[in-house]
Amino acid sequence: MSQTEDQPSGPITIEDNANRDGAIAVRIREILAQLDGFEDVTVTVNSGIVTLRGTTLDSTTSARLNALAGRVEGVVAIENEVSETTDVVRRLNPAMQRFMTRMRQAVAFVPLAGVALTVFSLVLLFGLLIARLRNPWDRLAPNAFISDIYRQLIRLAFFVAGVVIALDILGATALLSTILGAAGIIGLAIGFAVRDTVENFIASIMLSIRQPFRPNDTVEIEGDTGKVIRLTSRATILLSFDGNHIRIPNATVFKSRIVNYSYNDERRFVFDFGLDYATDLVLAQTVAQTTLEGLPFVLSKPKANVWIEDMADSWIVLRCTAWIRQHDTSIVAARGEAMRLVMAALSAEGVVMPEPTFRILGGAADIPTTETRARAPDLSPAQDVDAVMEQELEDIVDDERELSKDKDLLTRQAPTE
Repeated sequence: MSQTEDQPSGPITIEDNANRDGAIAVRIREILAQLDGFEDVTVTVNSGIVTLRGTTLDSTTSARLNALAGRVEGVVAIENEVSETTDVVRRLNPAMQRFMTRMRQAVAFVPLAGVALTVFSLVLLFGLLIARLRNPWDRLAPNAFISDIYRQLIRLAFFVAGVVIALDILGATALLSTILGAAGIIGLAIGFAVRDTVENFIASIMLSIRQPFRPNDTVEIEGDTGKVIRLTSRATILLSFDGNHIRIPNATVFKSRIVNYSYNDERRFVFDFGLDYATDLVLAQTVAQTTLEGLPFVLSKPKANVWIEDMADSWIVLRCTAWIRQHDTSIVAARGEAMRLVMAALSAEGVVMPEPTFRILGGAADIPTTETRARAPDLSPAQDVDAVMEQELEDIVDDERELSKDKDLLTRQAPTE
C-alpha cells in the first residue's frame, strides 16, 4: 500500500538523471543492508522518486523506511508499498534469537549471581548469629517480649543490608527503590487490614514496658474484676473470684480505666446501718466507732470512722468504715465480721434498727405498723478473717503462670506507672 507520510520537502531540481537515481538506490540499499528486518525490501528510484516493495516483520519496521529513505540526498518522493509478512518462520525467528541471546546472557550472568547470593547469605547468617545472642539483648530490653522484638529488628536489618549489597554487586540498585516502594504500598494495605491487630501489638509493647499491674494483683478493667494471671502479646488474662478466666485485649486494657486494688497493702471496707429516727445518734456513732477500733484486724492508722450518711424514708443511714492489711486479711471476711459485731454492739445498747414501714391509705380505720423485732445481741468474739481464700487463689495463679511462663510479659523488675 502506498504511503505518503514523512515525504522529503524542499525544491525539486531539474538536474535529475539516471546516474543520480542509481546512486540514490545504491545508497538506500547499503543502508538497509546494515539493518535487521529489511532483507526482503527492494528499492527502485526513478526521477528521484523512491519505490519500496517487499515485506517486513511488522508495521513499525515498515514505517521506519520512510524516515531512512527521506534522509538520502536527492530523494523527491517515497512510495512505500512494503507490507507485513505472514510467514510463520520469519516471525518466530527473531523471538527465538532473542530467547537464545537471553539464555547466553543468563549463563554468563550465573557466576556474578552466585557471588551476589553468597554475599547475601553471609550477611544474613551473620545477622542471625547476632540475633541469637542472649546477653546483650536481654540486658537492653526490660522483658523477654521486647528482647525478642530487638532480635527481629536485627534480622530484618541484616536481611535488607544483604539485599542492598547483592543488588549493588549485580548493578541493579535501581531495582531497590521499586522493591521498597512496592513493599511500602503492600505494608500500608496490610496495616489497614489488620489495624486492630497492630494496635493490640503496640499496646502490648507499652504495657510490657510500663506495667500497671503485677502478677496476682487484684484489678478491675472495664468492669471485670479478678487476679492478674499473665500478660501476653495479645491479651491480659485475669482469674475471676468465681474461678473463670477473663481475656481482655491489650488495646482495651491500655485505653481503659484500671483499678489496682493490690497496689497498697492498706484497704478500706464500708458498710451501712439503718437506724430509727428516735435513736440516740451520738450513742450509736460512739458504739460503732468503739467496736470497729477494738477489732483485732482493724488498723489504728488510718483510723476507723463512723458518720451519718443519709436520711431515708424510714431510717437514718449510719456509715461505718475501717482499714485492714489486705495481704494478710480477707476484706470480704473482715467486712462481714465487722458488720456482725457492730450490729451486736448496737443491739446490746438498745439501738433500734427498724424494718421498712408502709402506710395503707383509704383502708380500714386502723393503720398497721411494723414493730421492731426483739433481737438477742450476738456478743461472740471476732472470728478468724485471715486471707485464706485470697491465698488459695494466688496459688492457682502461680500454678498457671508456671505452666505458661515463656508467654508471660510481666516481670517484678519492670518499672510501674
